[in-house]
Amino acid sequence: MPLTTALTLKWLRLRAWVLLAVGQRDEALLCFQSMLRVQPQHPFALASRAHLRMQAGQTQAALDDLRALTQVAPTEAAHWFNLGFVLQKAAQAEEAVAAFQEATRLDPKLDRAWYGLGLSLLELHRLDEAIAAFKRNTELQPMSPYGWTQLARAWVQAEQPAKAKKAVEHLRGFEPKVAEALTHELKLDASA
Repeated sequence: MPLTTALTLKWLRLRAWVLLAVGQRDEALLCFQSMLRVQPQHPFALASRAHLRMQAGQTQAALDDLRALTQVAPTEAAHWFNLGFVLQKAAQAEEAVAAFQEATRLDPKLDRAWYGLGLSLLELHRLDEAIAAFKRNTELQPMSPYGWTQLARAWVQAEQPAKAKKAVEHLRGFEPKVAEALTHELKLDASA
């Protein structure tokens, strides 16, 4: 890459950071678009533009950027996670599952990808797979209430209230208010 091109990209990136820091998202977006005119497959610019587009409610444009990004940098688990997240928000659960699966294949310790995978599988009523994903999430993040909450919900949907109650009891050890609310939501007192 010629020095002038590299300097232009660095200047645009720095300018975008400053603009974002002062809340000028539209101007920062223009910087990322300029970067992509200079280097059409610039990973940072694609990721950043996708993020800003998603914040602006431009889901399809964000998906286009993230799909391009996973083609440019197919070994980056975080890119696949982000694609899965946006697909999930766009109610495209089947595609979200595939993206999250790729993220977990590339980085088996990416806890948030296991969580996203579980949510998408739950949406598709693939309960056994969702439970397995939430279990992996809770192994990686044992003190996070999110995975335990979804695991309990999945156990209830799978008609296994005793297992759901065990998940809630574990949750009670570090998030008692969340556990109490979940107990009432899932009606575990009467069903377990």
